[in-house]
Amino acid sequence: MTRRRRSGIDATAPVNREGGHVEDDPEQVVRTIVLRRLSSAPRTRGELEKDLAQRGSDPDITAAVLDRFEEVGLIDDEAYARMWVESRHRSKALARSLLKRELTDRGIDRELAQEAVDQIDDDAEWQRAREFAVRKFRVRSGEDRLKAVNRLAGQLARKGYPANLCFTVAREVSAAVAEQGEQDIIDEFDGGLIVDHFTAEQESV
Repeated sequence: MTRRRRSGIDATAPVNREGGHVEDDPEQVVRTIVLRRLSSAPRTRGELEKDLAQRGSDPDITAAVLDRFEEVGLIDDEAYARMWVESRHRSKALARSLLKRELTDRGIDRELAQEAVDQIDDDAEWQRAREFAVRKFRVRSGEDRLKAVNRLAGQLARKGYPANLCFTVAREVSAAVAEQGEQDIIDEFDGGLIVDHFTAEQESV
């Protein structure tokens, strides 16, 4: 089935409130694009500006539409930044430096990005790094423990943690795991002695 066209406009295209086709109203086109983008996931103003620029939108129309969306709260870079930091820090164990870089890559203002990552203090960042390290630390069969420590430090560095924190946490976790392993052996050995002693007593009765 062919589409009828009138003056270069798709006759089957959506109609705006004034009865004209959407293509006749560039601002309505931009609004439609923005609404569709926001319906799938929250977006920053910078992401939407970039998307619209790639589509050839007039910068003045883009600015006017996005200003209106900000006024009604459909675009909120501050809320987006807080949500992003909280989610990525919790689920991915990312450090503040990497979180800030991710936000600026998504068009968030650097000052706003800094305010968002400041909700994570030094103690919280240290604790999250240690939780990640405890979960990831492994000494492979026949592997030197120092190599395992260096590998863990590298994993932490890729999460954005500073070098001094990476190696300190990696060494602390390695030492804690080693100490726990020794304690498990002692507990198992002591438990065996108690069982053997109890068995011997039962046999002598």
